[in-house]
Amino acid sequence: MHAADLGLLVMRAGLGVMLLIHGANKMLGPGGLTGTARWFESVGLRPGWLHARLAAAFEIGSGLLMAVGFLFPAAGAGFVGLMLVAGLTDHRGKGFFVFKGGWEYVSLVGLMSAALVAVGPGAWSVDRANGWHLEGLAWAGCAVVVGAVAGLGLLAGSKAAGQTAATD
Repeated sequence: MHAADLGLLVMRAGLGVMLLIHGANKMLGPGGLTGTARWFESVGLRPGWLHARLAAAFEIGSGLLMAVGFLFPAAGAGFVGLMLVAGLTDHRGKGFFVFKGGWEYVSLVGLMSAALVAVGPGAWSVDRANGWHLEGLAWAGCAVVVGAVAGLGLLAGSKAAGQTAATD
């Protein structure tokens, strides 16, 4: 047993399960998807019903991929995109500290997920069990770029949907 592999497993599992629970809470928590949709509308993500479902699905999916170390760059891209959208919507303009609603938490989660892709999921992962080595700077860069493009694309689409709804 290598200490680094145990450390990577703990980090992957911690981040993955945390995001998976966030996604499940969007579906099953107080208010369910309807309440989540209303909240998304309030932060400018329109249509809220679509964003609630997309966020829940991507949080559960990316969290699961991260936790088990499967298709690791895709997991990292999901985390980066989700945290970028959260940072630019709910946490924007509130400063650094999370206890004031700031971007501290989402930036750390996004950065750590990209760093994990650079290092790799470790020996105790589905990717490694398949003989895949989807890690390194190039893979981490791809995860950051794909996540950022997806997140910014989602925000652009939401803005366009909001403008269309306002003119109808």
